[in-house]
Amino acid sequence: MVLKSRWKEIPLSEIVSLIIDYRGKTPKKLGGDWSTNGIRALSAKNIKTREIVQPDTIRYVDSNMYQSWMKEEIQRGDILITSEAPFGEVFYWNSAEKIILSQRLFAIRCKKEYYAPFVFQYMTSERFQHELSGRATGTTVTGLRQPELLKCLVSLPEDYQEQCTIADTLSAIDARIDLNKKINHNLEQQAFSIYRHLFVNNADATWRAGTIADLGNVIGGSTPAKANSEYYTVNGIAWITPKDLSTNKNKFITRGQVDITELGMKNSSVKIMPRGTVLFSSRAPIGYIAIAKGDVTTNQGFKSVVPNDNIGTAYVYFFLRDNLVTIESMASGSTFKEVSGSTMKNIRAIIPDDEVLARFSDLCNPILAQQELLEIENDNLTKMRDTLLPKLMSGEIDLSEVTI
Repeated sequence: MVLKSRWKEIPLSEIVSLIIDYRGKTPKKLGGDWSTNGIRALSAKNIKTREIVQPDTIRYVDSNMYQSWMKEEIQRGDILITSEAPFGEVFYWNSAEKIILSQRLFAIRCKKEYYAPFVFQYMTSERFQHELSGRATGTTVTGLRQPELLKCLVSLPEDYQEQCTIADTLSAIDARIDLNKKINHNLEQQAFSIYRHLFVNNADATWRAGTIADLGNVIGGSTPAKANSEYYTVNGIAWITPKDLSTNKNKFITRGQVDITELGMKNSSVKIMPRGTVLFSSRAPIGYIAIAKGDVTTNQGFKSVVPNDNIGTAYVYFFLRDNLVTIESMASGSTFKEVSGSTMKNIRAIIPDDEVLARFSDLCNPILAQQELLEIENDNLTKMRDTLLPKLMSGEIDLSEVTI
């Protein structure tokens, strides 16, 4: 389909028919309390654009509290928006499930003449988010006021069917990404179950007791002097920080937000680690784990493990994941907790015999390879989705050129 060129730009206030906002309400104010189960109460910390996160922090209310709280119910097609902490995250509600809008979270409902999935997709765009940030208030905590939100401009085709066509295409990409994530989650559970079966539930008493240092080479990181701009670049030597893992969310990582130069590496104590290295953040926070897809370096917030050949990446990765609580408990420090290099090296580890380790690698390496491929596909799909709408708006492409 070749899209028409007529687009219009209007404030969100002309699109919205209803704002649902109960941010001041709590069970206590309504004369009740939280329940152990029932209807979910979502707050801002549970909403990440396109995702519901931190499910363990979600609270619940009973049906009576729901009736008192949600005088206007959330409907399929409503758009949830976080007002602060975090700010500006949006989620399209595509369910008949009843929910409570709790702290720092409200919703908008679109008029019938505007296609809500398109409005949602536009609200996730860099252009809309940039304007939203410009209208934010607050110095310590960035907040969003309703009047300012409604002033934000939305660009959309005048033709309703074109809104549908574009949004449905973008939603199809979202669905493919979500499916890949679910497949990867299932693969992760399968591989972890194999690990637990072989090395925990059926551990052999004759296996040698050792330490993490027997699994591989434990390597720390370093930060080249930030004051020297010649030490940093856009496309140089991959250099990763814990913050990169907090935003990456993938099991595999290639590089962080910024690279370092040869000069930066020469004038610091960073060490290059090969593909298959298991990165483990040792502070701020402890316990981010990822696998290097190529040669990488890190800052001092890591105690990474370069696996011995007979041990393998899969075993080191799942050992660290399975023993995360133990490793965290051994952190020390007054300002912030940190796992030192010597502590990391001396954490106890069972060293299975080579035959069982080889069998585990044979079973898990294909799983890891499939997970890596799915993450690459999702990265490509995400780039396609995020560039598609601006290119359609500018007339650079038409939808007939897009293949998912």
